[in-house]
This record gives sequence, structure tokens and C-alpha cells, in this order.
Amino acid sequence: MIAIDRDAQAVGLSLADERAVLSSEDEAAVDRLARARDVDGIVSPGADWPVGIAARVAGRIGLVHPISARVGSIATSKARQREAFAAAGVPHAREVDLRDPEIAFPVVVKAPDRQGQRGLSLVRSTEDLDAAIARALAESRGGAALVEEHVEGPEVTVNAVSLDGRFVPLTVTDRLTAAPPAFGVALAHAWPSAHDVEDAAAVAGRAVAALGILNGPSYTQLRLGHGGPVVMEVAARLGGGHDAELCAAATGVDLNAMAVAFALGEDADVSPLHGFRPEGGAAVVFLVPPVGRLAAVEGVTQAEALPGVRWARVYRRPGQVVGPLRRGADRAGAVLTTGNDRDEALERGRRAADAVRFRIDADPS
Repeated sequence: MIAIDRDAQAVGLSLADERAVLSSEDEAAVDRLARARDVDGIVSPGADWPVGIAARVAGRIGLVHPISARVGSIATSKARQREAFAAAGVPHAREVDLRDPEIAFPVVVKAPDRQGQRGLSLVRSTEDLDAAIARALAESRGGAALVEEHVEGPEVTVNAVSLDGRFVPLTVTDRLTAAPPAFGVALAHAWPSAHDVEDAAAVAGRAVAALGILNGPSYTQLRLGHGGPVVMEVAARLGGGHDAELCAAATGVDLNAMAVAFALGEDADVSPLHGFRPEGGAAVVFLVPPVGRLAAVEGVTQAEALPGVRWARVYRRPGQVVGPLRRGADRAGAVLTTGNDRDEALERGRRAADAVRFRIDADPS
């Protein structure tokens, strides 16, 4: 296995048989590497933009791939997703006409070709709209901004796989998010959802089909609005918030292994891991450090020793400067926990997160 990342110290590089320090968003470089190493498959398991790159490169060099280049292009553009949803009658957040003098605030402004809350804002008044659009344009790869209605209601995530067009939902989790200005940033994922989510899973299946995803993993974010579930976005990949590991802890289904199997054209197994014992609840709780230069991280071993903790991980290294929480990349780590039910798993996760301490330099200069 060859892992690529532009960060030479990325955790995944050390786990691979070979590593290449290059950006997964550099399509030409990915193409050259795939041809030079005569690879059997390409997968972008947790990042949106490289999903389309993997599909296009696989198509050019004749590799089996779960989605086509066309589907990859639709899945990595929120604007094109909304066109597909509208054509298929899938309930989704509607675009706001900025020419309308009676815009109903709040609205959501986003860069349609970005993930991880880059360029994302919740705007409550006309006075703040231009600045939010400017932020989205600055983050957008294609120089575009999308303004859409804000759907009130709890947010859930449907993690699923498609097998020759058959949609198989595996976990529906509550996505517990931070308040603005960290709008949309998940602080925790909790399973099972505390809401009635049967309709949400069905709408997610319709959304995935509308994009043309017939095989492979998918990650659908929805809000449970007053009129029912509304799709925010779909990704043709695994969820980037340790969703696959939560799924394995909750259901015994190894989504990581399935993503690789899909990329290699092999049969994907949706049966639980051998010897799996069902859990009543599972949660991922993210770690948010204080602002400043990180001197040390303490308490990880103690956190992992607490009841129900599967693991605790820290993404940041001493010497790095930690900024305020604005997007997913500003989080500093996570813990995965299980319990007798959702609430116990979530409480265990929060207790473990509190046990991890980020020591900040008194003088960051």
C-alpha cells in the first residue's frame, strides 16, 4: 500500500508500505505515481476533492473504481449536487436568490467545492452578507460562493454503502456542533441518534442515488427540519470524523476495509467483524485545545484507561500554534467510546476528553 500526503509527518504515512510526500489534490502527480507504481486501485477515504481525482485517474489508466469520473465531479461540487437533487425531487437546502429584497435570514454561505467548514458562515443580517461571500470566494477553488437557506433542526449523519445500487445504511449518528463562529464544526458524533431517523436514512438513499453513486461508501449530512429531513450534502467517501471507526465499534462492520475493497473491485462484506459483540451506544468526542503555542499534551494514557474508551488520539504536536476553533481542522484530536446506550457513550467520551490536557506556553513568542 502506498500512502500520499503533503505533510511528511502525517500519521497515515507511517502505516503504509510505501509513502509519497505529495498533495492528494495534485492530480498530475497522483496520475504519475499511479502509473509508475502500477497500482491496483486508488482510494480517497476521507477527503472530498481527491474523490474526483481518484475517479478520473482510475478511469484514465483503466482501473476498476466504485464511481465514475462524472459522478466524482458531481459529488465534489455542492452546486452540482443541488442540481441533481432538484431533478430527482430530493429535499435539500434551497439556494437563496440575492436579488430578492426580502431574503429570509439567517442564511448559510459556503464555498461549493470545499469541505471542513472552509468558507462556511451563518449570516444573520444583510450587513454581514458581503463579508461572508468574500470569505467563501477566497476559499473556493473555482471562485464561487453558494448562498442557501438555513434549515432549523438537529443534524444527523447517515453512513452507508451502496452495492450495485442497493443503499445500505449502517449508522445514523447525531452530529453535535459548535456555536458560531465555529458554525458547522462537529464537537461529537453520537450513536444511535436520539431522533426518529428512519425517514432520514430513506432520504439519504434517494440523495445518493440522485448523484449516481451505485457502489461504494457514502456520507450524507441532513437536518431534521419541521417538514422532514433535508439534505445538506453528500460525500462519496467515508466520513472524515472517525465515522468508519465509530461504525465498527457500533455495528462491527469495517467500513475502512470496505472502502479499500471497493477501490480494488473486490466484493464488499457488510457482515460484522468476527466475534463482534453488539454495543448499545458509541460516540466520537473531539478535543478542542486552548489558543496558543502547544508545549505538551498530557493525560492521553489516563483517558484511554477510563471505562468504555476504545482510544484517544491527538493530532497536534508540541511547538504547533493553536488558533481559535473555526473549522474542523482546528480540532486537536478525538476519543472513541462505547457504552450501554448513546448517553453513556457520550458521557464517557466527554469525561475522557476532559482527561486530555493541552499545556500552552506562557510566552508563545
